[in-house]
Amino acid sequence: MAELDLTMRRDRLADVRQGATVVLTSPALFKVAGAGALTCLQGLLTNDLVKPGDGSVVYGALLTPKGMIVVDVWVLRQGEELTLIAPREGREQTVELLGRTLPPRLAKVTDQTDEAGVAWLIGEHAFQTLAKSGIGVPEGAGRVLPVSGGASASVALAPETAPFVAIVAGTMEGVETAAARLEAAGARVGDETDLHAVRILAGWPALGIEIDERTLPQEVRYDDIGGVSYTKGCYTGQETVARLHFRGHTNRELRGVYWEDAGALETRTVVAEGREVGTVRSTLTLEDRALGLAVLRREVSPGDEVVAAGRPALVVGLPFVGLELDR
Repeated sequence: MAELDLTMRRDRLADVRQGATVVLTSPALFKVAGAGALTCLQGLLTNDLVKPGDGSVVYGALLTPKGMIVVDVWVLRQGEELTLIAPREGREQTVELLGRTLPPRLAKVTDQTDEAGVAWLIGEHAFQTLAKSGIGVPEGAGRVLPVSGGASASVALAPETAPFVAIVAGTMEGVETAAARLEAAGARVGDETDLHAVRILAGWPALGIEIDERTLPQEVRYDDIGGVSYTKGCYTGQETVARLHFRGHTNRELRGVYWEDAGALETRTVVAEGREVGTVRSTLTLEDRALGLAVLRREVSPGDEVVAAGRPALVVGLPFVGLELDR
């Protein structure tokens, strides 16, 4: 299990949050096509792919039969072809799971990771920059359409809960062309530090950091971020997820922790009333304060004072709001 610790100047954070930043990455990317592609993936993903209809963008996860997250994915639905975008570190697990569960005669899987790219557009002015770039604007949030102008890529507007505004996915050449048009329209070119900063602020989990092989969707805010459906019917791991939702509760949950100083991390442990209650997974340190994501026992609530990473901290709800971090 990895941890992530970022340091960022407050003026840079202000630029990222208030402006428009494009970040080019190389995640794992798969195409699933065929007459049974939609039906097969509907039986794997935690979220509903059918109800949103063609041209939709859906976030969810692929689970073990016991309901643990294997990998989290964004799925772009375009006709009989679906594009799966997963963290690069989840590539092998995705290949194994799709190869084991999808019948090739109904749903052919093509791993395009080595040829593909994704550009992520973040910030309050991201939508205006997207519109100005001319690469195309989908009809609404959670929708996707081909990039205009000949680039071999698609552009998608994210759901409102996502830590980014839009993504462009396709061949690396097509995505680089689209990213250049976004830059020409006024977007600042950023890096993955910017992506992780907005992810932390949004309270969004990451594979290998907040999500490990024992993580259930509800433990990392899937109900809040729109990553699971309770009405779509059966999928792998659904019994555990549904039972937890309707009849039980999680033993641990993803929470925010906030430090009023920016000291060094002495440990990852969170202690409340002399008892270990969880661990800090991601941190974002500014000049005079810091915040992080921690997986904590469910009885630890927002407003509680704890000792996190060896220093006094306050547990806060997610996403982080009202802290004036970039001022």
